[in-house]
Amino acid sequence: MTDHVTEIIETIDTDAGTARVTWHRARKARLVLAVSHGAGGGIEARDLRALAAELPAHGVSVALVEQPWRVAGKKVAPAPKTLDVGWRGVWPLLVKPGLPVIAGGRSAGARVACRTATELGAHAVLALSFPLHPPGRPEKSRAGELLGAGVPTLVVQGGNDPFGRPEEFPEGSYESPEGVYESSEDAYEMVEVPYGDHGFAVPKRAPLDQDQALKIITDGVLKWTSSLG
Repeated sequence: MTDHVTEIIETIDTDAGTARVTWHRARKARLVLAVSHGAGGGIEARDLRALAAELPAHGVSVALVEQPWRVAGKKVAPAPKTLDVGWRGVWPLLVKPGLPVIAGGRSAGARVACRTATELGAHAVLALSFPLHPPGRPEKSRAGELLGAGVPTLVVQGGNDPFGRPEEFPEGSYESPEGVYESSEDAYEMVEVPYGDHGFAVPKRAPLDQDQALKIITDGVLKWTSSLG
């Protein structure tokens, strides 16, 4: 007998089109973790699958959110503002269980979660593979989005992520067009996946295998969710 029921699928109409939510519900849930995909993939991403498989047994229901452009079968993500519209439209379904909701996502989905967290009343933010900057363009920093989330935030980042390695993330103050953000030890927490790329894939020559890399992710997220009030 499993500790949770998987693959409960719901659709919801948003102003950006029809979105889809695949629920992995905990039997005795205390939190909902809602996570969306990036601009170049879907909810089949290895980190999203790992979280959906592991967290429900620990009291965290996982909602895998597919943005309308993915549901419609398109291959290219729309502009960030449209992604935000889709995410806002899904939120009523995510809060329906009456539990605190952690807004999360990988890559572009992490940016959406950060941008909308305060507005939507998210309990916290989980940023998987946060794209701190385009590859090779560190001057195009998106740190302001991360530091402006306004709620407890966990970043899970691959050690070799071309969109931003863990040591590139800001400490102290960061100035962006939106204002000056103060980064401190409690602005966000960081879990590093050694040798991991943007999709948390690790090379065969690495001293840890893929299963071990995914366990770093799930263990880190579980420890963090346990610390949330």
